[in-house]
Amino acid sequence: MGNSCCDLARHAPYWSLWLWILLDFSFPSSIRAIRKDIGLVENPVCRNTVQGRYLLSDDNGYVCTALSVNSWTRCCPSKGDRFSCQGCNLVSHCCNSYEYCVSCCLDPSRTEKAMALKVKIAKPITSGTYSSVFDFCAGICRHNSASVVHENAYASEFHHCFSLQSNSTGNTEPNSEARLSGIDVVVGRLGESCNAVCSSRGKTCVPNRLLLLNRCDILQKYMNCKGGCFASIGSDQPAEVVEDAPKNMNPGACLYTQTESLVSCDGSHQQTKRLCPVERCSITFLQKLAVLISLDVVIRYETGYRFRY
Repeated sequence: MGNSCCDLARHAPYWSLWLWILLDFSFPSSIRAIRKDIGLVENPVCRNTVQGRYLLSDDNGYVCTALSVNSWTRCCPSKGDRFSCQGCNLVSHCCNSYEYCVSCCLDPSRTEKAMALKVKIAKPITSGTYSSVFDFCAGICRHNSASVVHENAYASEFHHCFSLQSNSTGNTEPNSEARLSGIDVVVGRLGESCNAVCSSRGKTCVPNRLLLLNRCDILQKYMNCKGGCFASIGSDQPAEVVEDAPKNMNPGACLYTQTESLVSCDGSHQQTKRLCPVERCSITFLQKLAVLISLDVVIRYETGYRFRY
């Protein structure tokens, strides 16, 4: 027994060497390192509208049927048009279906993220703001009081709108009325430009006051706006669409332009009546001179004194 223990002790280094050789061949050096970049592929999860019976719009801007939506990711198939505006009036930014309104609204070229995230969810000052563009579009595209007449009927089949009912922030400017001093606000005839409106009265249009009229609160004061008040794009705005206009033009609605660089006294449209800033009658230099000459005649006749001017 003693000899066998000694033999094992003598041969221990050889056993260790053979063990290391065996391990080296069993586990090649190429796989000694542990990979940290290997993982399961994660499928993105979408948010979508659940309001419609047949259609859905996801937060990627795709519209699909409720049956074709992915049950795991809740995303629509990435095929067809993204940010589709099917059935939408791109002038008034109103659509005849909720899902396509949301899809069209999600287009970054139509809805500015910074602006959308500043919009309040409700009218009170204490109301919060939207947390994402999808929340903004899903909320703004629902029906609102401006799209309804007589409280029980829609003003137009295009009653899903993603434009704000008043200028971008939804606020009214407290001093806007005071800044209208010095002009007369006049509603033009159908198809007239503001230059034509003013010229027919022997006066001139005041272009730098047009932006003051480019607001829903001002439009609603001077016009009927039975079809609501919506943001649009056009040189004929601010204006009101006539009630017998085609349905896709929002008959009876008031429009203010979102592109203020387009505001002009020259613009006109065959289906709108413009709201125009007309210069109030003021005494010109020639009129003042005529008054002075008249005074000169009167004074010379009465006193014989010649008035000097």
